[in-house]
Amino acid sequence: MDLDLVARGASDLESLADELRDAHRVDVVARPADLGDSTQVSALIDGLDTLDIVINNAGAIPSGALDAVDEETWRAAWDLKVFGYINLCRLALPRLEEQGRGVILNIIGGAGARPNPGYIAGTAGNAALMAFTTALGGRSLRRGVRVLGINPGLIVTNRLEQLMRQSAEQRWGDPERWEEMLAGQKPPPGQPEQVAMVAAFLVSDRADHVSGTILPVDGGSSAR
Repeated sequence: MDLDLVARGASDLESLADELRDAHRVDVVARPADLGDSTQVSALIDGLDTLDIVINNAGAIPSGALDAVDEETWRAAWDLKVFGYINLCRLALPRLEEQGRGVILNIIGGAGARPNPGYIAGTAGNAALMAFTTALGGRSLRRGVRVLGINPGLIVTNRLEQLMRQSAEQRWGDPERWEEMLAGQKPPPGQPEQVAMVAAFLVSDRADHVSGTILPVDGGSSAR
């Protein structure tokens, strides 16, 4: 098996799998699952014949200040992104260590490094995942496994639009003004391909001495 794709949306997942098969002639399996459900995470790992590279890339944490995100919403968001990542790592890492090789790459988010009170649940969740990833990756290479992360900045995705719509609703009462939230960004928001190319390098053998680090892909915004 070349690639296993996992997400909750079965139809979209299968469409992507078909696209990848046709474009790249790879063996792809779509595995619909809710990674916020620990039992489904366990079943997913148990169902894999081979495991070499794990890329965690989920995002469902809403924007909002502390008084705008209730406990139920906060917990549901963390179940997917924070505990979803943790549970996948908990199950995948021993298997990779047993075979003496493998990579876990966590796609996290720049708010963990630059705390934002208007994105309080995401800021806290991303900061936790940064510490988690660094802690694991600091020692994992002793058993041949690398654990590392990427912190994307503003990247033009459906997820970014959702967050900007929430922010525009909070600021102006009009989610349709979401593009104004990005006006004047220098450099402008990045593209998914820019994150993907960095991810491809980091999980490759060309980065075989990189572990326990979080790499920003944000046009330098975290350094400003």
